Amino acid sequence: MSAKNLDSKGRFRARTIGFRVSPEEDQLINSAVALSGLTKQDYIVKRLLCRDVVVQGNPRVYKALKNQLAEVLGELRRIQNGSAVDDELLSTIQLITTTLNGLKGDRE
Repeated sequence: MSAKNLDSKGRFRARTIGFRVSPEEDQLINSAVALSGLTKQDYIVKRLLCRDVVVQGNPRVYKALKNQLAEVLGELRRIQNGSAVDDELLSTIQLITTTLNGLKGDRE
């Protein structure tokens, strides 16, 4: 068996699951994956099985946070009226806040 098909508990991963998402959903999923520091596969498996996603602070997570905050800042500058804020932006802001609060809690 190939080592790359084994999970962290040594189980062989031979099944493939695929599904379709909208471009907006894809962007939200990719943002959540980047902020988690996990691979997309590990993140999706944990979320589908209702397991906690524990973010470990590392340079990749901090870079993802920086990039996401830059995107949010750009969107907020674009918005003239607070009523124009869309649900995707609010979801991204909430995810960033949760991640930052979790990382802050690790240091205390």
